[in-house]
Formats: sequence, C-alpha cells, structure tokens
Amino acid sequence: MSATLIKDVKDKFVETFKADPLLVFSPGRINIIGEHTDYNDGFVFPAAVDKGIAAAIQKSDSGHSTAIALDLDSTINFELDKLKPSKEGSWENYVLGVVAELQNRNIVVGDFNIIIKGNIPGGSGMSSSAALENSVVFGLNELFKLGLSKHDMILISQKAEHNYVGVNCGIMDQYASMFGIKNNALHLDCRTVESKPYEINFKDHQLMLINTNVKHSLSDSAYNDRRSACESISELLDVKALRDATEADLETIIDKVTPANYQKALYVIQENNRTVKAAKAIEDGDLETLGALIYQSHNGLSTQYKVSCDELDFLVEQAKKNKHVLGARMMGGGFGGCTINLVAKSEAKAFAETASKAYKNKFDKACSVYFIQLSDGTHLVRQTY
Repeated sequence: MSATLIKDVKDKFVETFKADPLLVFSPGRINIIGEHTDYNDGFVFPAAVDKGIAAAIQKSDSGHSTAIALDLDSTINFELDKLKPSKEGSWENYVLGVVAELQNRNIVVGDFNIIIKGNIPGGSGMSSSAALENSVVFGLNELFKLGLSKHDMILISQKAEHNYVGVNCGIMDQYASMFGIKNNALHLDCRTVESKPYEINFKDHQLMLINTNVKHSLSDSAYNDRRSACESISELLDVKALRDATEADLETIIDKVTPANYQKALYVIQENNRTVKAAKAIEDGDLETLGALIYQSHNGLSTQYKVSCDELDFLVEQAKKNKHVLGARMMGGGFGGCTINLVAKSEAKAFAETASKAYKNKFDKACSVYFIQLSDGTHLVRQTY
C-alpha cells in the first residue's frame, strides 16, 4: 500500500470538503497463470499487489454526490435518483455502476463525496478497474453500515462492470483485489468462488512485470466475443461451462464449430489443467515445471486464443533467450499490458535492462519494469497521516 497515495486523497478531501474522510486502499492484481478461464467457471491463480487505488470517502449534505479522480484532474457531480452511464470508457462509470448495482438490490445509500487516486499503470492488465469498483463498494459499505459481506461486494463490482462499463468480465479481478493475502497467491475456483492461499516464496527467483505500454483498441470487444464463443461451445457440448469439458469432448463437435473457435475452446480446457498443475508445482517448490507451464500458457494465448500482440510476443521471446528466466507470458485480457516473468533474483535487473533495450530498438518506444510485492486485499486504512 502507498502511504503517499493515502495522504494525497486525505489532504485533498479535507481541503475540498472540510471533513474527515474514511480511507480505503484497494489493490490491483497479478495473475500467475489461468487467463480467460474465470468466465468459464475454471481455475485462476491471482494475487493482490502493492499498487492500487486509494479512496477518501464521507457522507455529503450538499444534496448531491461528488466523485473526484485526482490523477485525472476530473470531477463529476451526480444525483442518486438520476444515475445513467457516462460515455464509453469514462472512469466515472466504475463509480456510478457500483451505486446503480447497490440500488438494483434495493440497498439505500445516501449522498457521498469520494476522492480517488491510483498508481496502477493504465492498460497494464493489473486490473485498476476492479480496484476502483472495490474501493467504492467497500467505502460505501463502511460509510452507510450496509452489512455487505466481501462476497456480496465483489459481485456488485462485477455487475457494475457488466452493466455500466460493458465488459462481461469474470470474477477473478474483483476477488483477488478484495480477498488478497500478503505474500500469498490465491488458487481460486471461479465456480464455487472459493480459494486456497499458497505462500509465494520462490527462494532465488521472483516475479517481475514488464509493461509493453501499449493497449490495442480491440481489447473490450474481443474479450466479449471470446466469452460468447466459449458459451456457445459449452451449449453445443451440453455442459454448464468449458470447465466441465475435456479435450475428448471437444473432439466430438469438431465438425460443428469453426477451426478458430475450436482452438479457443481447446486453449481454455488446456489452460484450466495448467492452472491445477501450477498449484501442485508451487506446493512442491518445482519452479522449472511452473515456468514451463507459464510459457505454455503464453503460447496458447497467442496462437490459440489469439489475444496477444507483437509487443507481448516479443517480450516473451526475449525471456526465452535468457536461461535465468524460467517462464514468461502475457497477463490480463490481452492486446497489450504486461508480461509476467519468473526470473532469478540475481539476474532480474540485467534481464530487465536487456529486454528493455531490445524492445526500444524494435518498437521505438519504452517498456516499463515493475518489481511488485504481494499484498492484502481491499481494507480500511486506520493510520493517521
């Protein structure tokens, strides 16, 4: 968690609204393996990180509500009985969407003021959207004593994304951001929405992110397209979700689906299996196997699910050239964002420099390297700054 972020939102809140706010920190997340499996009722392996969204929130007696995104220098005023989505891609939809979903459940909230600021790089695939949604619902739950459980809250955040943002996302991002445990990754079953924590201690190795600093515009529509392809194949197979299908099952309908959709479904089934194997590898301290599974995941995402891009593929190829990197893959929805790399601690800095230089030469733009810590999930900040 960033003390600076918390101080910034608190100071600005006191200055703007002349009141002492509740303070909430909601983290972004990484995902070790298990990409695009969450909306197929499968397994994923995320962890909350030390980058996230800080929110200062308090009741308002002005007759309306105000939300301020400090790092965007953007303010909206709104009335709770006249909510409607803003233009596509607007940050405020994440705030308004959460309030709308509370109202859809007949939960009454009063007027409030909120100031948010984050340090999750935009478009990095570290799920700033889930962190923002969770910070709002968590803050409102505390402020108005709504009595919601963390499970209730993540479902509200997810619905906000579906109905106000227009991304038909699974539950992984909201879950990881809300339930994160310091120094642990969560092996999450997206059907039962229950997880088992695994302490992450890779001894001489660590996780490192490299951000391509690109976000190709395909991402949201392609995401929804792939989800709908998976659902139509599940229907053909007469199963609830692809989590219930095997490769042999898929073979039985090979002549009823396009080759492209066949490969997408095959990827999901294989990735789900890889995620289960990864849990075993972590349990056994078998980093070679874990790394191989991570490389296989990227290959599937790139060649079968087709959600990678040249920049991501290039960074993974750079990793493969370096014997100190055990595994690398694109992370998140795709078409940009970060690669996650399992790299020897002693060689991480050198690899980051070599990969960054090669990337600059190839694409004439800089990538960014992040060394992250695994952190606790969304929580009230009780310290006084």
